Amino acid sequence: MAEFKIITDSTADLPGEYIEQNHLGMMVLPYIVNEEPYGIGKEMEVKEFYQQMRGGMMPTTSQVNPETAKEYLENYLEECSELLVLSFSSGLSGTCGNVFTAAAETMEERKGFGSNFGFLMAAVGSAVGLGNIWGFPNKMGANGGFTFLVIYLILAACCGIIVMVGELALGRKTGRGAVGAYQVLSKKFKWLGWLGILSAFLILFFYCALGGYCVKYVVLNVGNIFGAGFGNNGLASGEVFGNMLTNQLESVIYGLIFVLLTLIIVMGGVSSGIEKFCSIGMPCLFFMLVIVIIRACTLPGAVDGLKYMFVPGWAVEHGVIEKAPSIITVLSNAGGQMFFSLSLGMGIMITYGSYLDKKQNIEKNALVIVICDTLIALMAGLAVMPARFALDPEGPIGGPKLLFITMQNVFNSMGTVGYVFGIIFYLLVILAAVSSSISLLEVIVAHFVDKARDKGKGDKRKAYSVIAAIATGVLCVLVCLDGLGSNGIAPWNLFGVESSAWSDCWLDFFDMISEGILMPLGALLMCICIGYELKPQFVDDECCLEGNAFKSKIFFNICVKTITPILMVFILLGQIDQFFSLGWFS
Repeated sequence: MAEFKIITDSTADLPGEYIEQNHLGMMVLPYIVNEEPYGIGKEMEVKEFYQQMRGGMMPTTSQVNPETAKEYLENYLEECSELLVLSFSSGLSGTCGNVFTAAAETMEERKGFGSNFGFLMAAVGSAVGLGNIWGFPNKMGANGGFTFLVIYLILAACCGIIVMVGELALGRKTGRGAVGAYQVLSKKFKWLGWLGILSAFLILFFYCALGGYCVKYVVLNVGNIFGAGFGNNGLASGEVFGNMLTNQLESVIYGLIFVLLTLIIVMGGVSSGIEKFCSIGMPCLFFMLVIVIIRACTLPGAVDGLKYMFVPGWAVEHGVIEKAPSIITVLSNAGGQMFFSLSLGMGIMITYGSYLDKKQNIEKNALVIVICDTLIALMAGLAVMPARFALDPEGPIGGPKLLFITMQNVFNSMGTVGYVFGIIFYLLVILAAVSSSISLLEVIVAHFVDKARDKGKGDKRKAYSVIAAIATGVLCVLVCLDGLGSNGIAPWNLFGVESSAWSDCWLDFFDMISEGILMPLGALLMCICIGYELKPQFVDDECCLEGNAFKSKIFFNICVKTITPILMVFILLGQIDQFFSLGWFS
């Protein structure tokens, strides 16, 4: 599809050969001779026309009405993304005004964020998710504590901010989602945006299932407060979690409730739905996190959780993990966590960037997002790890079991007040999960909404949101039925392979494809696209709009062409090595 097309009307009096040679569009104005209409489907020979004129005939013209103008625009939009209409007809004729009317109906405005604060809350909300709460603290402790944090921050500077600035620039420059941005700008990587769409879908499948578990645990703690039958009923947290996983109908219901919640917000649009939710939800999440941190860090024995996270080698010395990981393993874990946490390589920042006002500073916004995400990840660690080591030192230390067994054990051991903290904790987890799931669904919906708008079909957001949510719900049901591998339908069961990091449940299978391969691969190819096809000057131009300065221009140019792609290769290889247990870097 062409990027744009120039169209005009027949009063321009252009030769037919010129119109064809330059692929111009033409709106034909009808003219009437002796009460006979000509111009559309019927022409009068030039010789005859002038003979009629010599005989005293006075031809009249008729304007292109709004309905006809709209038909022209819709037909030409099948061939391109943008139209430039040059009208040579008289303003008094009404044709020019009718074209404006038709354009307003055909090319509906693409609404964006209402404020930079709203954009930042939505972007930070996308970055802050379940990976921050159960992934970052555990990976930090198991990979050298403070050493992991240093490597993570280096990767965030050399990869995270670089990729984020690039994706935001791609989106804002084109005003398109992940697929449309690459199709407009690139010749060699037109297909690259589809990796983002696929990654978003795969992550949504298991994200909604986990979000459903969080909804269940809010209900569980409410039941515990009132001694209701939907509480623990005297069962240990491990039994409660196991019973939920094997109760397939209950898991499916809660998973679909979370899908519906995500759908409702995305259907509301960018400003009225996503921005409004995140502008309220993210500050609430921060304050709830502070409350849980204060309680967790004041528990007896909480200091061990802090040592696990921050003291290099403490986890190995105290038998929490068997041996220290290799540097490549640490690099891979830090890189995988960074991409998943910062929502990079999955089209989210391209999509959100397409809604960003031209006045806003891309470089500053990218830095704020990375800092906020890292800060909240550390805060999540301060909320989770001290409580785990203080009240359930033998409990699971990472993944869903940390969230739903260890943390619930913590709340159970605190008595009735613990259930109140449990409600607060799982509500903040739901906020984190929803703010991420809506961004994932928006990546998918934005592509099809843009496509419909370009074709003059109007805003089809609600329809495409429902379709995308139904598709998400179908495979979310699969993840729920699988119950993290508890119900005999995991990939290793169905494919007849050995149970491993990628095949032990459908959650890990979808995670392997998205986080393990597609996200780092997409970011790597984006760097190559910007560094060697579009050139870094493209990003510099976009970042310097409206008088903004791109202060890290030299650093960005060096990283996007050399440092970032090299690091991305190591991260990608490390991810593949871990998921498939290849032993390349053991």
